[in-house]
Amino acid sequence: MANNTRGLRPLVLCGPSGTGKSTLLKKLLEDYPNTFGFSVSHTTRLPRPGEIDGKHYHFTTAEKMKQDIEEGKFIENATFGGNMYGTSKDAVKTVLDQGKVCVLDIDVQGVKQIKKTDLNPFYVFIKPPNLNVLEERLRQRKTETEETLKRRLSVASHEVQYGEEPGNFDLVVLNDNLEHAYDQLKKFVKNHVLNGKQGK
Repeated sequence: MANNTRGLRPLVLCGPSGTGKSTLLKKLLEDYPNTFGFSVSHTTRLPRPGEIDGKHYHFTTAEKMKQDIEEGKFIENATFGGNMYGTSKDAVKTVLDQGKVCVLDIDVQGVKQIKKTDLNPFYVFIKPPNLNVLEERLRQRKTETEETLKRRLSVASHEVQYGEEPGNFDLVVLNDNLEHAYDQLKKFVKNHVLNGKQGK
C-alpha cells in the first residue's frame, strides 16, 4: 500500500490537550505502519521523562526556532505557556519522501495557519465529552500546575468552540469512548484519506 500513498492529502488531528488525540494517533500509526508517517513537531519546552528528541519532538531553543520561522522554514507555529511549538517544512517532507501520508498533530492556532497554505489536508477534530472530564484527565497526568491547568482549560474551551463550527473540520470525533472514537476515525481514513476523495 505504501506505493499508493503518493499524492494523497495529509491528515491533521486537532484537539485540546487531554482529549486522547495522541492515543488515537498511536493506534492509527500501529494499524497502518506503512501508510502513515507522523510529522514530528519542534518545541522550545524541555523534554518530559521518557521523551526522545527526534521521535516525540525536535527539542530546540527559542532563538533557533524564531530564526527558522523568520526564514520561512515552518508551516505553522504557536506559543503556549511560554513555549513555542511548530511544524517545519522539513518534518513534513521527511514523511512525504518515505511515500507516506503525513499526519500532523496540531492545535487550533496551527489549523488556522495551515488553512492559509497549499498543504490542503483533511482536518479531524477530537472533542472531549466536556471540560470537566478534560480537567480530570489533565490532573491525572500530574504534569500541570494549577496555573497551567487553568490556562489549558481556557484554551480548550475556545478550541472546542472552533471545532464545533460547521466547515472548520471534515470530521469531529467525540472521544467519550476510545474504541468508538477510533472506529469513527478509522472509517473516515478508509473512506476519504486512503481513497483520495476530496471530503467536504
